[in-house]
Amino acid sequence: MIKLQPFKINDSFELISKIKDKRALLQFAGPAYHFPLTEEQLENDLDNENRFMFRVYDETQQNVIGHAQIFLKEDTFLLGRILIWDENNRGKGYGKKTVQELLKYGFRNFHRKTAELNVYDWNTGAIECYKKVGFEIDLGVMSEVSIDNELWLSINMKINKDTFESQEQ
Repeated sequence: MIKLQPFKINDSFELISKIKDKRALLQFAGPAYHFPLTEEQLENDLDNENRFMFRVYDETQQNVIGHAQIFLKEDTFLLGRILIWDENNRGKGYGKKTVQELLKYGFRNFHRKTAELNVYDWNTGAIECYKKVGFEIDLGVMSEVSIDNELWLSINMKINKDTFESQEQ
């Protein structure tokens, strides 16, 4: 079972150690952070009253397996910076369970009817994971970022509270 635990600044080393290069950081966090990831960057997020940071804890393995965040916007909340550390744990449902826990937390604790996230279009595994939870692509919201002479297209996905809750039954 996946459980979200509050991320504290003394958890920084574990997260920082998982981000090996600027491409991994961009995939994980978008363009908001710069490589190398530092405790100061994470502290800035912790100080932001609209950002909620979590350690992803697997009660079965009894250890932290990842990181995730929620960012409050005016009418919605944004899921982001979702990372399952061990690539061997990817494709096993941990991402889906993490997203479901983030949505439960967000819809229970914030007065928002919609949640959204952004994902790079080449990250098909993540896109399929989000679709399984009920997210749909919003073709009207896209952005691009450049890295190593490549252009990465970020697509936006949304889910409303009613859709999520109907799937939880």
